[in-house]
Amino acid sequence: MHKDELIQLHTLLCQVRSVVERTSEAPVVNFKDYESYGVAPQHIHKSKLQHKRAVFLLGKELADALGGTDELSNTHKISVRLAELAKKGTKAPMAPPTPG
Repeated sequence: MHKDELIQLHTLLCQVRSVVERTSEAPVVNFKDYESYGVAPQHIHKSKLQHKRAVFLLGKELADALGGTDELSNTHKISVRLAELAKKGTKAPMAPPTPG
Protein backbone atom coordinates (compact mmCIF):
# COMPACT_ATOMS: atom_id res chain seq x y z
CA MET A 1 0.00 0.00 0.00
CA HIS A 2 1.32 3.43 -0.90
CA LYS A 3 1.71 6.14 1.72
CA ASP A 4 -1.12 8.27 0.28
CA GLU A 5 -3.49 5.28 0.39
CA LEU A 6 -2.46 4.55 3.96
CA ILE A 7 -3.19 8.16 4.93
CA GLN A 8 -6.63 7.87 3.29
CA LEU A 9 -7.33 4.72 5.34
CA HIS A 10 -6.09 6.51 8.46
CA THR A 11 -8.49 9.38 7.72
CA LEU A 12 -11.40 6.98 7.23
CA LEU A 13 -10.69 5.24 10.54
CA CYS A 14 -10.61 8.63 12.28
CA GLN A 15 -14.05 9.38 10.84
CA VAL A 16 -15.31 6.01 12.11
CA ARG A 17 -13.83 6.89 15.50
CA SER A 18 -15.80 10.16 15.54
CA VAL A 19 -19.03 8.30 14.82
CA VAL A 20 -18.30 5.70 17.50
CA GLU A 21 -17.54 8.39 20.06
CA ARG A 22 -20.77 10.27 19.24
CA THR A 23 -23.04 7.23 19.24
CA SER A 24 -21.42 5.01 21.86
CA GLU A 25 -23.56 4.02 24.80
CA ALA A 26 -20.46 3.46 26.89
CA PRO A 27 -19.68 6.43 29.14
CA VAL A 28 -16.15 6.87 27.80
CA VAL A 29 -14.68 5.25 24.73
CA ASN A 30 -10.95 5.17 25.31
CA PHE A 31 -8.43 5.73 22.51
CA LYS A 32 -5.43 6.38 24.78
CA ASP A 33 -2.85 4.28 22.89
CA TYR A 34 -3.69 5.96 19.60
CA GLU A 35 -3.75 9.43 21.18
CA SER A 36 -0.44 8.92 22.96
CA TYR A 37 1.23 7.75 19.75
CA GLY A 38 0.69 11.24 18.32
CA VAL A 39 0.35 10.55 14.58
CA ALA A 40 -2.81 11.92 12.96
CA PRO A 41 -3.85 11.70 9.28
CA GLN A 42 -3.01 15.35 8.70
CA HIS A 43 0.63 14.69 9.71
CA ILE A 44 1.67 13.96 6.14
CA HIS A 45 5.32 14.59 6.97
CA LYS A 46 5.37 11.48 9.18
CA SER A 47 6.72 8.29 7.67
CA LYS A 48 4.66 5.54 6.09
CA LEU A 49 5.68 3.24 8.94
CA GLN A 50 4.39 5.71 11.53
CA HIS A 51 1.02 6.00 9.75
CA LYS A 52 0.85 2.21 9.47
CA ARG A 53 1.34 1.81 13.22
CA ALA A 54 -1.24 4.54 13.89
CA VAL A 55 -3.76 2.66 11.70
CA PHE A 56 -3.09 -0.57 13.63
CA LEU A 57 -3.47 1.19 17.00
CA LEU A 58 -6.66 2.96 15.98
CA GLY A 59 -8.09 -0.21 14.43
CA LYS A 60 -7.35 -2.15 17.61
CA GLU A 61 -9.04 0.43 19.79
CA LEU A 62 -12.04 0.64 17.46
CA ALA A 63 -12.39 -3.15 17.59
CA ASP A 64 -12.20 -2.97 21.40
CA ALA A 65 -14.86 -0.25 21.50
CA LEU A 66 -17.20 -2.16 19.20
CA GLY A 67 -16.57 -5.70 20.37
CA GLY A 68 -16.61 -5.80 24.10
CA THR A 69 -14.60 -8.32 26.10
CA ASP A 70 -15.81 -11.69 24.81
CA GLU A 71 -12.62 -13.56 23.88
CA LEU A 72 -14.43 -15.66 21.29
CA SER A 73 -15.88 -12.73 19.36
CA ASN A 74 -14.44 -11.82 15.99
CA THR A 75 -13.88 -8.22 17.01
CA HIS A 76 -11.79 -9.35 19.98
CA LYS A 77 -9.69 -11.53 17.68
CA ILE A 78 -9.23 -8.60 15.30
CA SER A 79 -8.22 -6.40 18.23
CA VAL A 80 -5.62 -8.91 19.39
CA ARG A 81 -4.16 -9.26 15.88
CA LEU A 82 -3.97 -5.50 15.34
CA ALA A 83 -2.23 -5.12 18.71
CA GLU A 84 0.34 -7.71 17.60
CA LEU A 85 0.89 -5.85 14.33
CA ALA A 86 1.28 -2.52 16.13
CA LYS A 87 3.91 -4.04 18.45
CA LYS A 88 5.73 -5.57 15.49
CA GLY A 89 5.83 -2.12 13.89
CA THR A 90 7.78 -0.74 16.86
CA LYS A 91 10.70 -3.11 16.23
CA ALA A 92 11.42 -1.53 12.85
CA PRO A 93 13.55 1.61 12.94
CA MET A 94 11.65 4.87 12.80
CA ALA A 95 12.41 7.26 9.97
CA PRO A 96 14.57 10.22 10.99
CA PRO A 97 12.69 13.49 11.47
CA THR A 98 12.41 15.61 8.37
CA PRO A 99 13.82 19.11 8.60
CA GLY A 100 11.41 21.90 8.29
